[in-house]
Amino acid sequence: MSDKIVRFESDSEIFWGIYDESELSIKVIEGSLFDSYAVSEKKFDLEDVRLLAPVQPEKIICVGLNYHKHVSHSQSADKAPEEPLLFMKPPSSLLGHEGTVIYPDFVDRVDYEAELGVVIGKKIRNVTPDEAAGAVWGLTCVNDVTARHLQKKDGQWTRAKGFDTFCPVGPWVITDTDWSDLKVEAYLNGELKQSGRTSDMIFKPEVLISFISKVMTLKPGDLISTGTPEGIDPMKVGDKIEVVVENVGRLINYIGE
Repeated sequence: MSDKIVRFESDSEIFWGIYDESELSIKVIEGSLFDSYAVSEKKFDLEDVRLLAPVQPEKIICVGLNYHKHVSHSQSADKAPEEPLLFMKPPSSLLGHEGTVIYPDFVDRVDYEAELGVVIGKKIRNVTPDEAAGAVWGLTCVNDVTARHLQKKDGQWTRAKGFDTFCPVGPWVITDTDWSDLKVEAYLNGELKQSGRTSDMIFKPEVLISFISKVMTLKPGDLISTGTPEGIDPMKVGDKIEVVVENVGRLINYIGE
């Protein structure tokens, strides 16, 4: 059975916990998330806490142009990439559920990108896809927020993807979930804008993890954002953006100044 692992703040203290949807409460976790942990009797009501990004990665590795339909509708690519297209976001870009994405005042366009996030559960290096699948701790929702005109202007993606608050993640990490055919959606102010399935991925998560592990050591807690379906559009200040991944969760954020 899957757990919903959350990270949250209460009275200036930060905890890890397991969310109980039936009771709208969180039980505090004691011990090591990636080894063995116990669920204590200490409990918080969801309405009394602030959810934080449910990951503390050393690295956030992202993937571009990883859905067949996205590539076929892309103006920047005329064919699928032969190998995964990797880039990174800094951990300082993390933002939790219901947090506010800050729209930089010198940016012309800020886009949403709904994605499935994969969280690594153990240290791996140079692994096969089968070994990679066994190293996954859980799944989450990610919004790969992008300053689109800077991406085009710079020719590489670090600045466009790396602003503070440009990596909303959450609301939790689901453990033990099949990623083979999940629906990935984005809703802007309640209107469906993106809808794709992970079965349309060019490189499946286990292939991505294996590929990345041949470049860099992956450690427990590292986050891999696996690419976005077609349907990217800009957001503006005052908007509400939701990333929904089937059987995983619904990540809600707002756009502010």
